Amino acid sequence: MAKTPAPAPHDAPAGDAGAPGGKGRPTPSRAEQEAARKRPLVPDTKEAKAAARADLARQRDKARLGMASGEEKYLPARDKGPQRRFARDFVDAGWHLGEIVMPAMVLVIVLTFVPVGGMQYWSFVGLWIFIFFVIGDMIITSMRIKSAAKAKFGATKLEKGLGWYGAMRSIQMRFMRLPKPQVRRGQYPA
Repeated sequence: MAKTPAPAPHDAPAGDAGAPGGKGRPTPSRAEQEAARKRPLVPDTKEAKAAARADLARQRDKARLGMASGEEKYLPARDKGPQRRFARDFVDAGWHLGEIVMPAMVLVIVLTFVPVGGMQYWSFVGLWIFIFFVIGDMIITSMRIKSAAKAKFGATKLEKGLGWYGAMRSIQMRFMRLPKPQVRRGQYPA
């Protein structure tokens, strides 16, 4: 013998406001529901816009300071990871010819205005010789970084492009590097 289930309280007629299952108010129309959900996509008051700008400026400053200090979460993808930090510290610990490329170029530009015979020609020749030495220093720095990273992290776990990353950092003037150097000169990573 099967029993028929008793009607549930939610099956009560909708018009009965006093019934236990009724909601006690009429269903809002679609237009009323949409109007209740509407809000501006962009704040339209001057105060809200100023607050949003100030908040964005604070976030940018925090990210800029975090990147400069080398905090991992603020670094771009090319600078993240322990091997990249190792390469940065390795480069920042040494002296490199590439750091004085910009001052050398400024000197060559100044020397082009000197009317002494042949000064312009010899300044350009000297600059190109210096650039070849810088390229040699970059190659040596790249090889040193790779060998030190292989010794520390293992040859099979070495990231691709680590030597190039360090070589490109070596031609930037020290005070212009981002993230900022975290080690003093001569303080090579272990």
